[in-house]
Amino acid sequence: MTDAAPGVRPSRLRELTDEYAALAERLRAGGGPKRVARMHEKGQLSPRERLARLLDPGAPWLEIGLLVAYDQYEGQAPGAGVITGVGVVEGRSCVVVVNDSTVKAGSWWPETIRKILRAQEVAMRQRVPIIYLVDSAGVNLPYQGGVFPGQYGAARIFYYNSIMRRFLHVPQISAVMGSCIAGGAYLPALSDVIFMVEGTSFMGLGGPNLVKGATGQTIDAETLGGAATHTELSAVAHYRAANDAECLDRIREYVRRLPVVQAPTRRADEVAAPGRPATELYDILPHDHRMSYDMRHVLECLLDGGALDEFQPGNAAEVICGHGHIEGHPVAVIANQRGIIKGRPGERPRFGGIIYTGSAEKVAYFIETASRERVPILFVQDVSGFMVGPEAEHSGIIRAGARWVEAMATAVVPKIVLTVNHASGAGYYAMAGQGFDPDFLLSWPTGRMAVMEGESAVMAVHGVEIEKAQKEKRAVPEPVQASIDAMRADYEEQLDARHAAARGFVDAIVTPEETRSLLGFLLDVSAGYAGPHLGPFVLPPLPTPPGR
Repeated sequence: MTDAAPGVRPSRLRELTDEYAALAERLRAGGGPKRVARMHEKGQLSPRERLARLLDPGAPWLEIGLLVAYDQYEGQAPGAGVITGVGVVEGRSCVVVVNDSTVKAGSWWPETIRKILRAQEVAMRQRVPIIYLVDSAGVNLPYQGGVFPGQYGAARIFYYNSIMRRFLHVPQISAVMGSCIAGGAYLPALSDVIFMVEGTSFMGLGGPNLVKGATGQTIDAETLGGAATHTELSAVAHYRAANDAECLDRIREYVRRLPVVQAPTRRADEVAAPGRPATELYDILPHDHRMSYDMRHVLECLLDGGALDEFQPGNAAEVICGHGHIEGHPVAVIANQRGIIKGRPGERPRFGGIIYTGSAEKVAYFIETASRERVPILFVQDVSGFMVGPEAEHSGIIRAGARWVEAMATAVVPKIVLTVNHASGAGYYAMAGQGFDPDFLLSWPTGRMAVMEGESAVMAVHGVEIEKAQKEKRAVPEPVQASIDAMRADYEEQLDARHAAARGFVDAIVTPEETRSLLGFLLDVSAGYAGPHLGPFVLPPLPTPPGR
């Protein structure tokens, strides 16, 4: 925990960032040093070592889903047994999926499937290569009900494999670096190329024990499905390496020769420094999430030169719209302003963080223009919802809100979300919530995602009893108070950004210091595909059959 000056309460953002950093460090340790040591004894690199050797040193890396399932399974599934993210290999953006065999032998939990699917969706949306480092014992059998069946069960991985190969032409590179058992063998089989490692790789629909039980035949793993078998006899695999390090080096060589279709990364000398240092964000965000602050100061820490060319600054000022650059990339910014917003003459002041009819109309127009101009959009969320009441309803807020949502949902440009505080109600949806398939979703540790805040929920459920007790100048009945306390505790737990990250509602929690560089990297990744960024993927036009 960072020390504060005597008598000064450390910022809430600082406290939560320190807590997150400690949790992230623990989760990156996977199954722990003893299991890493066992891999070393077998001549293998650990999952994290494999990842580090594959990626370009010092290049950006966004790990997706680090916190997934951390608070489930009694803490026995850090990262759900798989490392996923987007990074740089030989100078080009790539999605990487690494089975963590230090966690239950890399077996698949239900959440493992969701993480792999999300990684595949990133590769499909951005049309960047995807690399699978396979080392998995297959389905975690006690949890097979959440892995095997269903539309988004393991079969969906193979569906995405097939779509990428046949229609999207997304390069898929697999390296079998340990076990690859049963249906999991279809993941590399549906890739463009397979690497295997001598002596430690095994790929087969059934291992030696299953073969013995099913057929009565006795055979060792290397003969059944080792690297020599699959590169020389079955011809299922394509390349053989002597060890993990050589295998990863050869993957890098393979990526290097792929044609480059991605837009070049911006040169560092073309990028202006932000208007404020990132460390000031700890002071800009108040300790109490309900207090006001100036969102423009946050944007000054993110944008090149802190410069925002604001769109209609005097109209509907509770939502800030404007154009700027992040690490040289042009971006259209939509951000919620907090505090009390002074109205026009004769108008009531407005509450920041709330969406009104005028702001909905303003943002819808801004989004449509950005989509036509092919400028990516950054949504900076600190939204509590849409305004309610007779004045709002009579002004047509439902129609205006629907127009905003439709404009956002159908925009063909990349959409990146950064949640800095509240992400509540339909306002969360309008600000490119997860259900609308934004390209990437990031959150600061201060993010609070729920249909409403805990106190609002308490009033919605128990408001009548509370008001009655206040009117009669007595305490709320004990059972009601117990229910209120339990509801407050539940909401505080569920509003925590770590709760959202554990369920995959955001791709990653990021610290203030790394936010700007990661946003620049993600804008660079998404700039490589000029086609529509809609849904997990958009199929290219198919040839019309003769006679149609």
